[in-house]
Amino acid sequence: MKYVIIGGVAAGMSAAMEIYRTDDSADITVLERGQDYSYGQCGLPYVVNDLISSTDKVIARTVEDFRNKYQINARTNTIVIDVNVDHQEVIAIDTVTNEEFTVAYDRLLIATGADPIKPNWDGIDLEGIHTFKTITDTNNLLSDLTDGVKQVTVIGAGYIGLELADALKSRGLDVRLIQREDQVAEIFDRDMAVLVQNEAEKQGIEIILEETVKGFSGNDRVEAVMTDKQTYPTDLVLLAIGVKPNTEFLNDTGIHILPNGALIVNAYQETSIKHIYAAGDCATHYHRIKQQHDYIPLGTTANKQGRIAGANMAGRRIAFKGVVGSSIIKFFDLSLGRTGLNENEAKQLNLPYTIISSVANSHAGYYPGAEKLNLRLIYHTETKQLLGGQIIGKKGVDKRIDVLATALYAELTMSQLLDLDLSYAPPYNGAWDPIQQLVRKSGLG
Repeated sequence: MKYVIIGGVAAGMSAAMEIYRTDDSADITVLERGQDYSYGQCGLPYVVNDLISSTDKVIARTVEDFRNKYQINARTNTIVIDVNVDHQEVIAIDTVTNEEFTVAYDRLLIATGADPIKPNWDGIDLEGIHTFKTITDTNNLLSDLTDGVKQVTVIGAGYIGLELADALKSRGLDVRLIQREDQVAEIFDRDMAVLVQNEAEKQGIEIILEETVKGFSGNDRVEAVMTDKQTYPTDLVLLAIGVKPNTEFLNDTGIHILPNGALIVNAYQETSIKHIYAAGDCATHYHRIKQQHDYIPLGTTANKQGRIAGANMAGRRIAFKGVVGSSIIKFFDLSLGRTGLNENEAKQLNLPYTIISSVANSHAGYYPGAEKLNLRLIYHTETKQLLGGQIIGKKGVDKRIDVLATALYAELTMSQLLDLDLSYAPPYNGAWDPIQQLVRKSGLG
């Protein structure tokens, strides 16, 4: 059986290893456009702030590991330009030799990930303007952070923009954050996003809201960012305005695709074309709460979908159970966590919802070191089923977000949250967890 995988990072190599473990006679070829395989993209901001000493540290397995230890034909510097679905062939170009070649497949996995959005703004190709997604992007940014760079402008205040603002500020740089919308961290409800903005301003980040970038000025290198309202001098720019699935090379195949470019897959990671699978940031992610295809590109999901795609390609039937939209990041002194639906999503789905919120201690108040947790839960007004949660604080956020994510997976009601047997000792919790305290105070138990 000839397996071909396009993309050699999270989803692609999770699939490759699952095929390797499942099919003893597998002939596996992986086509990767870059030079690096199987690395943790989520660790790259911590290379920028020097918490991780090198991009080499985030590599799980090298190209040589896959070639020598697992007998996988792991190619680098290879761009796929087309897929002939009738003849089951992949057409690609070696970017070093410019040689075009074809690879036949019995099973094909599209695991090409997503690319940073780079609008066609004036001056977009000036030196000093960076995107941030890969090891190459990270090394290019680090090499550009010379002594002459003092003022950095980050465009976009989502997770990547916030993480980069944190990382660059920790290097002693002046950081400006420009956001087109009227709040930072749009995946949070407004009341919670205010806490994020307050933390940014406390740390010395300049926040610019409700301004749209129009272009950049400079000679060879960027010198200023121009918005619809002002011009801001800068020494370096980071674009963090989102990503788009890397699937344009499939436009003529007839494969079913969302308007944003994500490949539509079923629970077994199968696309609409026989023998072609997709996983990770280039594919759809079934949302258990919304009960529909969604697009939430995260490393956790990419690895899970890759494993499931590999198993199914090799003949072992496993279904992907879906996501609930769980995520967390560290932002200076705060942890920002959320799962399930936010208020805007509940409105878009026309769900009757109620929101409750509170401030509680991260552990027993009488034990030293307790920090405040800001909690916000949303539930279905009629069925009382939990729909989502957001928590921001200095410690204990991860524990509670994971409790809520598990509750969402199990479709628990608010009163059932009180029945959960959660761990307790004064250094870690109160006799009633903050989530349970909120439910009790709201009269839902």
